Amino acid sequence: MTVPAPSTRPIRVVVAKPGLDGHDRGIKVVARALRDAGMEVIYTGLHQTPQQIVAAALAEDADAVGLSVLSGSHMTQFRSVVDLLAEADASDIIVFGGGIIPPADITELAEIGVHGIFTPGAPTTAIVDWVREQVAPRLAAE
Repeated sequence: MTVPAPSTRPIRVVVAKPGLDGHDRGIKVVARALRDAGMEVIYTGLHQTPQQIVAAALAEDADAVGLSVLSGSHMTQFRSVVDLLAEADASDIIVFGGGIIPPADITELAEIGVHGIFTPGAPTTAIVDWVREQVAPRLAAE
């Protein structure tokens, strides 16, 4: 029996700023770090709705979606993206996020399916390594 070689295509990540938060320096730093690590990064821009973010993730055949919220609406915005991905039968797309997120919310976010949370000061190398680790099983299954 021949085992197929693991996928060699780049990891595809959609990064987005949901809601009315207009501070995008952090997400641009993360997008650049992911790109510099060899990933294909699609930045959807500011003021995106969860529906727009999920549509982009599906259209771009994303492996992961990275969300950045500094406005305090992370619980609502992240949950909406996770729920819409599930409705689209795309729960295999990994969701991670960052921003001003209180430690008490991190556990609840993990429970709804946002397993990677990176708060201000997180090293970009940690984010890159985490995305690679999380997406590896998805690529290996291709």
